[in-house]
Amino acid sequence: MRTIMVLAALLVSSAALAQSNAPAAGTAPAATNGTPMVGDQPLVQIKPKGHKAAKHTAAAKPSIADQVKACLEIEDATKERLDCFDAVYPPKPKATKAGAKAKPAKTAADCRLLKEEDERLACYNGFFDKAPAAAPKT
Repeated sequence: MRTIMVLAALLVSSAALAQSNAPAAGTAPAATNGTPMVGDQPLVQIKPKGHKAAKHTAAAKPSIADQVKACLEIEDATKERLDCFDAVYPPKPKATKAGAKAKPAKTAADCRLLKEEDERLACYNGFFDKAPAAAPKT
């Protein structure tokens, strides 16, 4: 009977020791910092490639259409309105030969190629002022 008691006491004490796996002094267990663990290694989580880039670009900059709408709210024929359009489409004037006639712009982005500010503003206005308004949905 005595051997059974010794054996039982030994089993209970070994079970208690196995449960108290205390970390070494001065180190915190990795599970306390919120990192999921696999064994004693942190779990590596792989995210899709475009996840971060798409999230930041969508929140950082409004669409070109929204930027142009904001420019159209500025009073017409003013330097501020031209500056607003130039912020959307930065000017890149093309060098033209003396006496050569500039080709008409096919898109609003082509307006940035005009050197003279008045011509550039008139070009932008020609595209955006005549843009059709959205038809009301019925």
